[in-house]
Amino acid sequence: MSHVFQPGRIGTLPLPHRIVMGAMHLGLESKEDGGAALAEFYAERVRGGAGLIVTGGAAVNAAGAGGADYGVLTDPGFQSRLRRVADVGGIFALQLFHAGSHGVGAVAPSAVRSRLTRSVARPMSVAEIEDTIAEFAAGAASAQRSGFSAVEVMASEGYLIDQFLSPLTNHRSDSWGGDAVGRMKFGVEVVRAVRAAVDLPVIVRFTGADLMPGGVPAAEAARFAAALVDAGADALNVGIGWHESPVPTVQALVPQGKWTSVAAGVARSVDVPVITGNRVNRISQAAEILTAGEVHLVSMSRPFLADPSLIARARDGHRSTVCVGCNQACIDRSLVGSEVSCMVNPRACRELEFPLVRQRSPRRVAVVGGGPAGLQAALTSARSGSQVEVFEASAELGGQFRLARLVPGKADYGVVIEHLGAELRALGGRVHLNRPITTDDLDLMRSYDRLILATGVRPRPVSIPGASLPHVLSYASAFTSPLGSRVVVIGGGGIAVDLAHFASSAGHRVRILHRGKRIAPALGRSTRWVVLDALRRAGVDITGEVTFERISAQGVHFVSASGTSELAPADTVVIAAGQERCADLVEAVRAEGIDHRLVGGAHSASGLDAVRAFADGLTVTTSYLQEAL
Repeated sequence: MSHVFQPGRIGTLPLPHRIVMGAMHLGLESKEDGGAALAEFYAERVRGGAGLIVTGGAAVNAAGAGGADYGVLTDPGFQSRLRRVADVGGIFALQLFHAGSHGVGAVAPSAVRSRLTRSVARPMSVAEIEDTIAEFAAGAASAQRSGFSAVEVMASEGYLIDQFLSPLTNHRSDSWGGDAVGRMKFGVEVVRAVRAAVDLPVIVRFTGADLMPGGVPAAEAARFAAALVDAGADALNVGIGWHESPVPTVQALVPQGKWTSVAAGVARSVDVPVITGNRVNRISQAAEILTAGEVHLVSMSRPFLADPSLIARARDGHRSTVCVGCNQACIDRSLVGSEVSCMVNPRACRELEFPLVRQRSPRRVAVVGGGPAGLQAALTSARSGSQVEVFEASAELGGQFRLARLVPGKADYGVVIEHLGAELRALGGRVHLNRPITTDDLDLMRSYDRLILATGVRPRPVSIPGASLPHVLSYASAFTSPLGSRVVVIGGGGIAVDLAHFASSAGHRVRILHRGKRIAPALGRSTRWVVLDALRRAGVDITGEVTFERISAQGVHFVSASGTSELAPADTVVIAAGQERCADLVEAVRAEGIDHRLVGGAHSASGLDAVRAFADGLTVTTSYLQEAL
């Protein structure tokens, strides 16, 4: 860890350590609260030891905003919110942003269709280009006036500067295009103008590899990096891929630290600090990267959502909550204009709504069930000073969440459960494993001041003839039972996809049969295509719009969308057709009139996922405890 906690420097700016909190759009930037929520989000990370923090993108003009929830630097209200952020006392770099064809103004160097917005951009005139350069400079100057310590020019991920650089999106024949030098001109002039406008360090986030077929060649990217430094960049923050790229870059299936070699190549060609990132989710991993000596700093973004005290914990030798790379509550929400949070830390971006407040009169709290909802309920109670006991029927905490750790790319789900359980115990919480609560325990449950039922869900049975045959398993059993060489999964949701991924990675021939038109429609936008591509590469056959007839020893008999009766041969059939509440204890407690609250699947199985389960554990429990104050 010594390399992590060595002081760093960008230009004239000293840094306390070598970890950068990377830019994230939070959905709070346009919130009409005077900047209170945005400032508190950042303040909690500052208190947790964060050094240099790069803000989410601040649009330099209205056309460049990535959506209605983006802040625009020409808006006095947003300027006021930014000043509140700068005043929290950290080391902040304001990211200067223009989305180009992906923005609300849909402007670009050429009339190219955006795959994100599905609209054709309007080509910018020379006057607009020059005005936009001036607006980048004006944005930098406003950042300096507001008290920011640095600025970062966003020239990555396929936004406006990238669109000028790439032959895919720049078809101009004037001096702002035509050849590689012309395509570089816009980004270089932006950096030169920003450098002239401020005395602050200037960081440029540029694309080290765009991963776009026919995109910017590696040699051109290297020349662009050198040109950015010549124009005044004090550091290069190396981004990877465009949002449209067919290559995944930040999803859970991407190996951790995969892209460091790209940044290392950049570092060998320039004489300013180089920052690497993308799929670095542990401080220990950052330490390994820094120890190798090929880059100067490591950027981590989503890990600061998962644990605001990431740095302080590492400095003290404690484990932190791990970002699992699910993207469900962060990237996926930002893509549709919703406020960001974090699956494993539902307080993220809601710090003012759920302050860490100790109870004046601590209560005895019983939590029945140790899955995501129950664990979060127990932690929320313990952090308030309550005396908490968790009763878990199985030998481990985690509920069905722990099944996910067996799926390729999801091993960190198990790490999260281990960490949350350890934190609960460190806060004085007691965990009773192999301790089911039944109707014989109602007097015990009545003895607590607060009772939270997190009894979860179980696989929903199906009414297909033959579903009780011995080679038919529920999804929960299939993860831990021997499977035959040919596996048919019945169901079309996320659990069916996970199960198919798990089985195919172990060498089984897998076929998914489902009733719907679209497989796993609820999977997140940033992840669904990656997982389905992995299934296709593994040879998983996916057949939708089927009608099930029966299950036999030979396999699954169904009617296809075309009306043909078919047999899917199977040695093992897995039912992954939804979930239902474990409601027996809930009904018994209700019948006895025992005061209680329900969280997660105990409340409702409809649409349940881990994001909702963790969030339920926070929101319901916080409200319940406040009644006791």
